[in-house]
Amino acid sequence: MKILITGAGGMLGHDLVNVFVNEDIFVADLPEWDITKIEELRSKIKDCQPDIIINSAAYTDVEGAEDNKNLAIKVNAEGVNNLSLIANELDIPLLHISTEYVFDGENQAGYNEDSQVNPKNAYGQSKAEGERSLIKTCHKYYLVRTSWLFGKAPQKGKPRGKNFIDKIIELGLNESQVKVVNDQFGHPTYTKDLALGIKSLVEGKFEFGIYHLVNNGIATWHDLAKEAFTLRGIQTPLIPVESSEFPTKVKRPKYSILNNNKLPKLRTWQEAVKEYLEN
Repeated sequence: MKILITGAGGMLGHDLVNVFVNEDIFVADLPEWDITKIEELRSKIKDCQPDIIINSAAYTDVEGAEDNKNLAIKVNAEGVNNLSLIANELDIPLLHISTEYVFDGENQAGYNEDSQVNPKNAYGQSKAEGERSLIKTCHKYYLVRTSWLFGKAPQKGKPRGKNFIDKIIELGLNESQVKVVNDQFGHPTYTKDLALGIKSLVEGKFEFGIYHLVNNGIATWHDLAKEAFTLRGIQTPLIPVESSEFPTKVKRPKYSILNNNKLPKLRTWQEAVKEYLEN
């Protein structure tokens, strides 16, 4: 199978390349591959003639999107529209990665695959627009939403370049105490597990449509920090606090809960964190 992976140099892209290593992979990333330039993109995809395109390219700086809305829209909406148009023209299935930020985060029971999107910040709005373009334009699509990613590769496009687990461990080793938000809920998800789930989705001949893929179990950021501290033997006190203690320009979802009703469940986030920290 010929697989084109866009955003291959990112945190998820790195693991996608690893899990599809035995396939005929086309690795695509900036600056050579720019999904916002449709004519160049069309030419490159025609040259590759992939059997499927997996798009993990995105503008992922949630804070930065508030000040760079046009750039977020250009990549997360217009770029996805470009891929959707080309994939449809060439009759190539397109698997696109999206986020829980397309929802408002107010539903404690979480969000199903067919729940109505209602983003509350610029990043979520750009990703929701990309979803709409995909669904409207591409007849053969997999829309995969996920959340709270952590993985071995750096987070490209984010100022600190580190995922939450690495950053919180760094704080635990250097501070006398660490305050962590305890009123936001979600599914911490290991990019290795997500990539394996995507591989199963592609190879399992599932119907085209919308899917949610997250590690099983719900946590707060404090829960995730506590698990990391325990596994690393860090004794620094962890102080649970409300989100209001860390005011930001971004309205973040309180309940970042994606319900997986259609695919085999991934392992628990605790198991994933344990492997992540042991390897």
